[in-house]
Amino acid sequence: MALVANRRSVMTLFSAHDCVRCHRVRIILAEKDIAVDVVNLGPDDLPEDLSDLNPYNEVPTLVDRDLALYGTHVITEYLDERFPHPPLMPVDPVSRAAARLALYRVERDWYEGLDAIAKASGNSLTKARKVLRESFLASSDIFELKPYFLSDEFSIVDAAIAPVVWRLPAVGIPLDGLPRAIQEYADRVCRRESFTISLTEAERELRL
Repeated sequence: MALVANRRSVMTLFSAHDCVRCHRVRIILAEKDIAVDVVNLGPDDLPEDLSDLNPYNEVPTLVDRDLALYGTHVITEYLDERFPHPPLMPVDPVSRAAARLALYRVERDWYEGLDAIAKASGNSLTKARKVLRESFLASSDIFELKPYFLSDEFSIVDAAIAPVVWRLPAVGIPLDGLPRAIQEYADRVCRRESFTISLTEAERELRL
């Protein structure tokens, strides 16, 4: 297995080929054009000393010089503060809180929805798909308000949502069965250059 120790001094992201949370971090890195060594790993190919950096021995894990970070929301906010241009979080406290609340709901409703689908089979799989689809339907009015999610500009929230909408067809939720506002949003975020750059080969194949 690979070793974390003695890596180059460049920023390193330990990622996975098809992980929605890792994909979210890769979008932020691409959006900000950050020089980074992305190490995409398989589930059985985790570096044997990754646990020295991350006690949960999981990805995403970001190493920036002597700093090791884990937890997707921790990594993405760090990157936005460490590399402030373009800014992906609002400046004022109220708007920042609204963005964090949106992220919390995305993680609880949509990320966990994808997790549930991945673990399910038979009737439970049908139910998990229905729950995730209905959660998107319940939010359709929000997608109609602005070009991006609650924003006129691409934000840290969109970086969290984009990997989810990309995966919907692959988990049995066709985009053409969702409201037009969601379809147009998905097309908008997934056509961004940063999104295209962020894709691994495994993620590209989700749409083949």
